[in-house]
Amino acid sequence: MVRYLIIDDESIAHEIIESYCDKLAGMQLMKHCYDAFEALEYLRQNPVDLIFLDLNMPKLKGFDFLRTLPQPPKVIVTTAYQEYALEGYELEVSDYLLKPFSFERFLKAVNKATQVKENASASMPPASQTKKEFAFFYSDKRHVQVRLDAILYVEAAGNYAKVIMSDGHLLVREKISDMLRELPSEHFLQVHKSFLVAKDHISSIEGNRIFIGESAIPIGSLYKAHVMEQLQLKR
Repeated sequence: MVRYLIIDDESIAHEIIESYCDKLAGMQLMKHCYDAFEALEYLRQNPVDLIFLDLNMPKLKGFDFLRTLPQPPKVIVTTAYQEYALEGYELEVSDYLLKPFSFERFLKAVNKATQVKENASASMPPASQTKKEFAFFYSDKRHVQVRLDAILYVEAAGNYAKVIMSDGHLLVREKISDMLRELPSEHFLQVHKSFLVAKDHISSIEGNRIFIGESAIPIGSLYKAHVMEQLQLKR
């Protein structure tokens, strides 16, 4: 469950973000905050996993608020001001959404923010850790929810990506480089410029090929050393 907070002085922004989150499983709204001081008061007693943060608010601006947090959760900036993007990345925000943003763009931001880092600190309180179990992909003019453990591998197809699952496949309007950013690195590995594989579904490796079920996926020469290292294999 991803516990989230909306901090924005505009009620319409709250309505849009909440409606988008309601379409996703595992998202729990904790509080609507209409200025940063209200959010600070709430966060003193209540941990959250994700904050949707506006920048241009009265009393205390969004980034000034963010600097007051000793251990901030994941933050997705939602703003109409593009000129603050660089400052946002310096503060390590997860993503920067320019208003008005589409549901598809919102999904990318949430997928990115809720992805568990491979080297997450073992001392982090369990309540604040979020295990990503699913993702939404845009395919055939609809958003399709896919369980990550059902994905066998992903194959590049020009400006699209073919997601091969245990029970079928999806043609997704994403480049494979975008898929690599959205899928958790602890479970997925790029083995070729055109292929990502699910580590848990690898049945065997022979020479420069990875076998997943009846499919043989090539290992690119530039990726071989990294693949061996990530899978802890000896040459």
